[in-house]
Amino acid sequence: MNTIISVIIPAYNEQDAIAKVIKDIPSFVHEIIVVSNNSTDHTVKNAKNAGATVLQEPKKGYGYACLKGMHYIKQQTTKPEIIVFLDGDYSDHPEQLPEIIAPILHQNIDFVLGARVKEYRETGAMTPQQIFGNGLATFLMKLFFNAKFTDLGPFRAIKYTSLLALEMEDKTYGWTVEMQLKVLKQKMSYVEIPVKYRNRIGVSKVSGTLKGTIFAGVKILSWIFKYSFK
Repeated sequence: MNTIISVIIPAYNEQDAIAKVIKDIPSFVHEIIVVSNNSTDHTVKNAKNAGATVLQEPKKGYGYACLKGMHYIKQQTTKPEIIVFLDGDYSDHPEQLPEIIAPILHQNIDFVLGARVKEYRETGAMTPQQIFGNGLATFLMKLFFNAKFTDLGPFRAIKYTSLLALEMEDKTYGWTVEMQLKVLKQKMSYVEIPVKYRNRIGVSKVSGTLKGTIFAGVKILSWIFKYSFK
C-alpha cells in the first residue's frame, strides 16, 4: 500500500495486552506509536519488543497521550496521510483496520468511526454505564447537530490534514467526543463502520472505577453543551 498510515495507541499499564494489539495491526502500517501514559509496569518494554515506537507521556490523561503522539508525528519529515487511533487493552480488533480506513481511501471521507454495535460485541465488553453514556451523548449530538453517530468508540481513522484542522485540545476523557463534535462543527465528511469489540485484558481505568465513570461523563457532556451553545 502506497498510502502512509500511522497508528497511535495510548497505553497505561497494558503490559499483558499491548504486544497482542501490535501483533494484530496489518503490516502495511507505516508506524505504530505507543504512548505510555505514565505506565508503571512492563508496557514500555513489551511494546518496544513488539516493534512499536514508544513515547513517554508522564501527564495522566487519554488526551495527553494522543496529543503526544500527534506532536511526535509533526516532527517527522515524512507525514502520514491517515492517522488511526485504537486502545491498548485488546478490546478493539486491530485486524479490522483495513475496514476502518477504506472509506478514506475509496470515498475520500475525512473521518471514520468504528462503532461497537451490539451484534458484534462480546457480552460484558461494555459496562452498563458505558452503554448509557454513549447512548446519551450520541442522542444529544443528534438533537443539537443532527449527527448520525451511534458511538464514541476509540477505534477511529482520520485524514492527517483533517486531524490538524480540528485543533484538538482535550487532555483527558473528552478527547473522543471533542473530535466528533469538531468534525460536525467543521462539516467534515464522516461515516461509521461496525466493528467487533471484546472484553479487555485487565481492568478499565475509566469505566472500571466510579471516579473514572463520573469524570468521563461530566467531561463528555460539558463538551457537548459547550459546542451546542457556541
